[in-house]
Amino acid sequence: MLSRPLLPLIAAALTLGGCASSKYDPNPTRDTAIGALAGAAVGAAVHGSNRTHGALVGAAVAGIGTYIWSSQMAKQKQQMEAATAGTGVQVTQTPDNQLKLEVPSDISFATGSAQLAPGLQPILTRFAVTLNENPKTSVRIVGHTDSSGSDAINEPLSVNRAASVRNYLVSQGVAADRIAIDGRGSREPIADNATAEGRARNRRVDIYVAERSSAY
Repeated sequence: MLSRPLLPLIAAALTLGGCASSKYDPNPTRDTAIGALAGAAVGAAVHGSNRTHGALVGAAVAGIGTYIWSSQMAKQKQQMEAATAGTGVQVTQTPDNQLKLEVPSDISFATGSAQLAPGLQPILTRFAVTLNENPKTSVRIVGHTDSSGSDAINEPLSVNRAASVRNYLVSQGVAADRIAIDGRGSREPIADNATAEGRARNRRVDIYVAERSSAY
């Protein structure tokens, strides 16, 4: 049973998690960090006398330490920065130690299409080489659309865009079971859909590469 003094703390932790998303969130991995902090607080309280151990348990439940930034991950980031220089692809390290490639619409997909643009294929070819050189990593591909059209169109379109990227990587020798796909439709814009420039930025594919800690 949880003691009565813990209830406000747990409620606060849940509130933090519920407030983690925003209309224009350029960094959705922020949610992991907020959830981890909330989990650490709850863990510390639950374990009472051993607060250090409790905080570690709570943080682990919320996701802290799930991914590591190894020398191979750093090397892969450098390789992808070199491979995508001048293409418009943004390569970053996320707060939770994932490698993120943000692929804009002008080199990835035409409006309303899930077919890979010719300019993206050479980038994915080089990306596949780095993945095959780092077999411990996993890949998550997330497709996005702008707000044009209905959810009935945008939701499957975003998934199909992610699937097209996955299928190309598999054709280059990357194991299919290393790759997960997701589509967010128009639900996670990074720019204002009221402008043509903003809509173009929102039509994108985000690719995340992660190496899990051996403790998980």
